[in-house]
Amino acid sequence: MAHPRHHLHRIVYVSNAMVSLADNDRVLNGRPAGCPHAFCGCEASLYRFGRIIPQLNLASNWRRFPRAAPAPGMAAVRSGHVMILQQHLDGNVWYAHDGNSGGHVTREHAVSIAGYTIVDPSAAR
Repeated sequence: MAHPRHHLHRIVYVSNAMVSLADNDRVLNGRPAGCPHAFCGCEASLYRFGRIIPQLNLASNWRRFPRAAPAPGMAAVRSGHVMILQQHLDGNVWYAHDGNSGGHVTREHAVSIAGYTIVDPSAAR
């Protein structure tokens, strides 16, 4: 049975600016096959490199990449979590590909990168 798609409209206030996110928060999937239970690093490597890189299953290992400025394709890393930046919205708010973002699902959604370290996964390790 097909499930109806629920359309959400959410307003996010960011530093005196209002960002409207209609239909932009998307739940993509659950834990990918071959990924561990805590799968944000695994999902990020699948999304960014097209394959599981076992060393990157641990979110903290993403910190081995060189530091970078926030930009599409960069990884945002903090203790225990990593996500891939897609599009700048406003201030510290980015639209991101976010594996294991809560409820054991992968989302693409607006999220603040405050407190995250930004790294360049395309740079040589």
